[in-house]
Amino acid sequence: MIRVLLADDQQLVRSGFRLILSLEDDISVVGEASDGADAIAKARELQPDVVLMDVQMPGTDGIEATRTVVTEGQAKVIILTTFDRDDYLFDALAAGASGFLLKNADPDSLAEAVRAAADGHALLAPEVTMRVIGRVNSDNAPAAARPKPPRELDLLTAREREVLLLIGEGLSNNEIARRLFLTEATVKTHVSACLAKLQLRDRVQTVVFIHRHGLLPAGPPNS
Repeated sequence: MIRVLLADDQQLVRSGFRLILSLEDDISVVGEASDGADAIAKARELQPDVVLMDVQMPGTDGIEATRTVVTEGQAKVIILTTFDRDDYLFDALAAGASGFLLKNADPDSLAEAVRAAADGHALLAPEVTMRVIGRVNSDNAPAAARPKPPRELDLLTAREREVLLLIGEGLSNNEIARRLFLTEATVKTHVSACLAKLQLRDRVQTVVFIHRHGLLPAGPPNS
C-alpha cells in the first residue's frame, strides 16, 4: 500500500484528492496538511511514501517544504498547482520534486504519478517535459563547448542507449515500449538500469543529463 500525505491550504482540494485516491486499491491517504510547515511535521510523523504538495501556501511554501522533505529523505514529493509557471516548475524540480502536475490533471494521471514517485521514478506532464528540455537546451553552451559525456555511458547496452535517448525525447515507458516493440515491464527494467549505471536520481535528471551533454540532435524532440 502506497501511503500518501496531502498538503494544500484548501480543504476542498484536499477532500477532492482524498476522494480520487480512495478509489485506488493500492493507495492510502494517511494524513493532510494545511501549509508547508505542517507538511514537514506530518511527513516526519507519518512517514508517507509520497507527498502531494501545493506550491502556494501560507507561511512555508510548497517549494521550501519540498526541499526539506526531500533533503531529510522523508518521502517523494509531487508538486500539484493551478499555476502553469516556469518559475514554479524549475524551483520545484531543483528542490527535488519527483513529479509536477497541474491540478486539472485527470484522476488516472494523479494515481499514475503517485505510483511512479513511490516506485522511484519521476513523472511529468508531457508539456512539462517539453519545457524542461527547452530550458536545458536554451541554457546550454554550443555543443563543441559542452563537457564530454561521462564514461558511464559505455556501461549501457545498445538497447539501454536506445531507451535512454527516447527518454530524452520525452516519451513515457508505454510509448517507448510501443516504439521498440517491447513490453512495458522490459522498458522499466532498462530505465532502472540506465538510472543506476549513470547514477541519476530519476527521469527528470535523466532528461537534463541527455540534453546537457548533447546526446540528441539539436531542435525540438521527436514525437
